[in-house]
Amino acid sequence: MSENTSYTTEEIARLLKISKLKVYDLIKKGELPSYRVGKQMRVDLSDLEAYKQHSRSGTAGNILPAQGAADTPLSASPPFQLAQTPAHSGKSAGVNVVITGQDMSLDILATHLERSESSLRPLRSYAGSLDSLIAMYHGESDIVSTHLLDGDTGEYNLPYIRRLLVGFSYIVVHMLSRSAGFYVQKGNPKNIRDWSDLKQSGIRLINRERGAGARVLLDEQLRLHGIPSAQISGYASVENSHFAVAGRVARGEADVAIGTEKAAKIIDGIDFLPLIQERYDLVMVKKPEHEGLIGTVIDILRSSAFQNELISIHGYDLSETGTVIYET
Repeated sequence: MSENTSYTTEEIARLLKISKLKVYDLIKKGELPSYRVGKQMRVDLSDLEAYKQHSRSGTAGNILPAQGAADTPLSASPPFQLAQTPAHSGKSAGVNVVITGQDMSLDILATHLERSESSLRPLRSYAGSLDSLIAMYHGESDIVSTHLLDGDTGEYNLPYIRRLLVGFSYIVVHMLSRSAGFYVQKGNPKNIRDWSDLKQSGIRLINRERGAGARVLLDEQLRLHGIPSAQISGYASVENSHFAVAGRVARGEADVAIGTEKAAKIIDGIDFLPLIQERYDLVMVKKPEHEGLIGTVIDILRSSAFQNELISIHGYDLSETGTVIYET
């Protein structure tokens, strides 16, 4: 294989049989040298082989010399350097920031972070809300999004954040609100109107993966309505995005799925039945090296440039965007 071969983070994850979040963690720690081609991070074959060799010898973690202590402020020399090649363009070095979550608003946030005057270099990872918080707990993500309903209190996100980030100092900032509900086939032939209708015989569900906000919403509503999941046809059949489940409904492979309004405006052949207005919030851990990151993210969320981009996306409520809703 050519020594010029390089791999994407997804390919590295498959080759090493680890999660993509773990790949980003190795890049952040300087254990796996990487560089950027456009918006994509790549790792050269030679650097991957060097990492594997160091792992076998028990010296992984010393591949790159340390650029500074882990608590180095953002204003100091960044501890995570990107390898430099003549083909690189844009910022030559900076602090890698992993943004975890699935909504397209996070891609827009990443773009604004990259355009900012700071040395921040955003990396995107796509995971459900619970998995995102778990990644933050393990130090694998810097900014995570969450839309998790606590059925007992009717409150979004904070009950889960408090339980999962015990011992952490963090800040929760509101990103946007959006409508969540049912995707049904055009014309709603099964006459599905509310959560209690899911217990009717003959209704086929297509579910989201464990940890996704839509899956948590469904599970909480089933619990509150006393509907055993085992009674629902298709409960164990899952897809990993709003668009995927909406597409399954549109093709007649399921009668109902849970998701947000945005996908229904893009996928033909389905109707959307709104049931709840969910809060989509960002979480960032407060530590010295994140001081600049937190300030930059809040400034971007409150900026007219960022909000003007989101306004054009159907279904977003930006009336509280950038509001700090909780801070330890």
